Amino acid sequence: MSKVGTYLNKSIEAAPLAVFRILFGLMMFTSIVRFWSYGWIEKLYLTPDFHFSYYGFEWVKPIGNWTYLLFAICGIAALAVAVGFKYRLAIITFFISFTYIELMDKTTYLNHYYFISLLSFLLIFLPANAYYSIDARQNEKKRFQRIPQWNVDAVKLLLALVYIYAGLAKLNSDWLVDAMPLKIWLPSKFDIPLIGDVLGKEWVHYTFSWVGAGYDLFIPFLLLYRPTRWFAFGLVVVFHVLTRVLFPIGMFPYIMIVSALIFFDSGLHHKVLGTLSKWLKINKNIFDNNVALLPNKTVFNSLKHGLLSLFFTIQLLFPWRYLAYPGELFWTEEGYRFSWRVMLMEKSGYAQFRIVDKDAEREFYVDNTVYLTPFQEKQMSFQPDFILEYAHFLAETYRAKGIKNIAVFVDCQVALNGRLSQTFIDPKTDLTQIRESFEHKFWILPFQDEIKGI
Repeated sequence: MSKVGTYLNKSIEAAPLAVFRILFGLMMFTSIVRFWSYGWIEKLYLTPDFHFSYYGFEWVKPIGNWTYLLFAICGIAALAVAVGFKYRLAIITFFISFTYIELMDKTTYLNHYYFISLLSFLLIFLPANAYYSIDARQNEKKRFQRIPQWNVDAVKLLLALVYIYAGLAKLNSDWLVDAMPLKIWLPSKFDIPLIGDVLGKEWVHYTFSWVGAGYDLFIPFLLLYRPTRWFAFGLVVVFHVLTRVLFPIGMFPYIMIVSALIFFDSGLHHKVLGTLSKWLKINKNIFDNNVALLPNKTVFNSLKHGLLSLFFTIQLLFPWRYLAYPGELFWTEEGYRFSWRVMLMEKSGYAQFRIVDKDAEREFYVDNTVYLTPFQEKQMSFQPDFILEYAHFLAETYRAKGIKNIAVFVDCQVALNGRLSQTFIDPKTDLTQIRESFEHKFWILPFQDEIKGI
């Protein structure tokens, strides 16, 4: 406890956290504008009549044309975070609005959306506006050149967890032994200039697989170690630019590149802020007051430390929840999401639903395109919780049409990482009799193969 207390009292320059705040806010604002300009708000949230929900968050739905206002609020909050104006209110508003957007439809799940929600939650408790912000400029009491070191280390820790868990997830036979799914994905990128011709080579698939796993596992340590820091940052830039060229993963590569800057000493960040000050004609000297934000032994700070300790404990343990379930994780996907398993599988499926009217002793098949967009149908066809939720939606829909005693069955065939497709869901199970829960989904048929590893 003495060592913990000593660590909590250590101070560090606030410049790295200030630069991180500015770049984070600008990247988030750009992401919102990009999402809006591509018409994805309407396509993903307004056009569909049905939206897949996260378990426990069924109440979070798009709010019609007000969804545009929600995105606008999120974007404005991101800008306010960047400039450090009413920072605490801005970051809380951003966290709530962004997380609501993320929860509106499970179909759009991406690891980096989850990462942004976690990071924005963490930033609520950090004094990212203590230096080089509108708040600090307007109020001397909020102006500090030095802050407790753990505030910067907390961001580093979250970034390290994302990388390390992504690397551990790659330690499996499909990724390392069979170079799957890169062996499927890379040859399709033959039209990329300069490198397209070699992307069909098997040795390239294995190189990308092994280097990718090694990169994720070791890059946090290379960034932490001063002699290798610039080399590591070069790797970060090359790796994420390459992934952006090869795969349509939006702003995530750029977010990870700018986030890596927080591992550098304050000298670099002062240079960044100095250059920014020249461009914007800001007097940076007003912030260089050498005043330290001292940790106070208050109930609020104790609660904050306790809450963040719980937060990181959850982040450490949550990715391992899949061990509580039987069967192959890639097949059942029980415990797959929110575990930093990034681009590890190519899964495709076909799901044909059969409605049985028990009273009239008749049955018929459903045209999924009547209720789902092509993107929704694609995601539904191989994810068991999607299939179950859609089956219940169909039951409710046809009950409203007069079929009171109804059963819903599905013929679902799924292929995983280049294997032949096999029956995914027990075709004899009436899905209306199943309720979503955290229990094992016994109605998923066993995987007829083995994937070794973590």
